[in-house]
Amino acid sequence: MILLSDFYKSVFGCKAYKISIDAGCTCPNRNGEKSTGGCFFCSEKGSGDFVPSKLKSIFQQTEEGKALVEKKARGRSGTNQVKYIAYFQNFTNTYGNEEELTAKYKEALTCPEVEGLAIATRPDCISDSILEKIAGLAEKHFVQIELGLQTFSDETKNKLNICYKNADYVDAVKRIKTASKKIHLVTHLIFGLPEETEEDMLKSVKFVTEVNGIFSGTENHLQTFPFGIKITSLYVLKNTKLQKLYEAGKYQPLTREEYLRILKKAINLLPENCVVHRLTGDPPKSLLIAPQWPTDKKRIMNEIRKLPLTKNQQ
Repeated sequence: MILLSDFYKSVFGCKAYKISIDAGCTCPNRNGEKSTGGCFFCSEKGSGDFVPSKLKSIFQQTEEGKALVEKKARGRSGTNQVKYIAYFQNFTNTYGNEEELTAKYKEALTCPEVEGLAIATRPDCISDSILEKIAGLAEKHFVQIELGLQTFSDETKNKLNICYKNADYVDAVKRIKTASKKIHLVTHLIFGLPEETEEDMLKSVKFVTEVNGIFSGTENHLQTFPFGIKITSLYVLKNTKLQKLYEAGKYQPLTREEYLRILKKAINLLPENCVVHRLTGDPPKSLLIAPQWPTDKKRIMNEIRKLPLTKNQQ
């Protein structure tokens, strides 16, 4: 597997930081097109609890985001070279007026030192027309599309009001990789979803690996970049449907020990050409109900680094 820091250095020649952006999007699970209320685990801000106000321009949001990490990014000397990626994070960022969305992507790229885009979306919300526009941007800029799959289980997705299926994911991966070999495709998975077993979680990892492998083999040259993956444990946030399940005693999140045990097995399923973007979440403390262990990010990251890997992952 490839560490994200190494991957970004290979792309930009230096460290790169993502700046969260709110494009003012919504989701078909909220506006009634497919459902209402959103996914069971999704917060009121659409998993973008750290994004700036959408009332500000894209340029302003980006510049303010850069200012927050500038000191850390530049290092003690203040002279470290750094690049930024504008991260369109919350809700579904390919869903809406496509001309307006494209204009916002382009606006972010006008900010100094912003060299790329990361666009979070759903597998069922990438039209051919918006994909064509994004592929055009990828000709001159780094572009990363992040697909929320969460689980291989269509049954689980149905129960949690996610409202798309594996077939949507397979179709999206194929079309993205066919549209541009320069787009870096990242898939989100969540461990500890209600009623899922350890076997289910590992099947999700295998599914992502298999699907991306089918459409990025060296023989068809459809993709330059390796595929990426994000894995996190599920946590309960205030004002979500999951909160009601938890308070009714119908859901129990994974313990730290359980998550690390499953994560160890998951990591060892990843091929060498997989970029690991994230192996733990970053829940907002003001909204978090349970569990509390993900808030100690330093500790959990240290424990993840100690996980023994198989020979082909070392």
